[in-house]
Amino acid sequence: MTVMDPRDRLIVALDVPDVASAKAMVEGLGDSVTFYKIGYQLGYAGGLPLVRELADAGKKVFADLKMHDIGNTVARGVESVAKLGATFLTVHAYPQTMQAAANASKGSDLKILAVTVLTSYDNEDLKAAGYQLGVSDLVTTRAQQAQVLGVDGLVCSPEEVGNLRKLIKPEMVLVTPGVRPAGADLGDQKRVMTPARAIAAGSDYLVVGRPILAAADPKAAAEAIVAEIAQTRG
Repeated sequence: MTVMDPRDRLIVALDVPDVASAKAMVEGLGDSVTFYKIGYQLGYAGGLPLVRELADAGKKVFADLKMHDIGNTVARGVESVAKLGATFLTVHAYPQTMQAAANASKGSDLKILAVTVLTSYDNEDLKAAGYQLGVSDLVTTRAQQAQVLGVDGLVCSPEEVGNLRKLIKPEMVLVTPGVRPAGADLGDQKRVMTPARAIAAGSDYLVVGRPILAAADPKAAAEAIVAEIAQTRG
């Protein structure tokens, strides 16, 4: 089993309003961070070309675009993101969407991650959306489907990591948002865990945004999380 550099296990979410802010954050974090996430906010503000720029600078990029559409549209989108040099791309964990994405990513270095259930959702939220299954059962069902369809990994809350690690193949990666250092504001997250607990539970990568971006010293905040990861067996 390959042992990852603790820095590579922290993915900093560049949830900022514009490209200038993103570049300033990346510059400030320097070598303390090797992996970044670009999602809707930055992507829709002209941030998608930054995927290529960061990749060319030796960074890894998680394109958190949560694709979900008819198969052909998803496939063409996956092909475009692969050309940007992204490491990870998210799709929603619906079977047709996952199958289209997995097929389209073949032959590239892009890994497809299926979003099981958003970390801002709980059982009541799923019920309100018309789902009969609760969070745990729906996450399990979608994880099993993802594995059969050849998806590379899953995005799930830290609460589901331990169970999923027992269900899926070792080579499938688990990426967990909803990670908050002890004492940090939970924001809109409902299913959270500290970095140490998430790694110990079986997370491969931790996505952290506001606790770093909003810190008085973002670099020190990132380094503290990396240190916590390094001290945790997982």
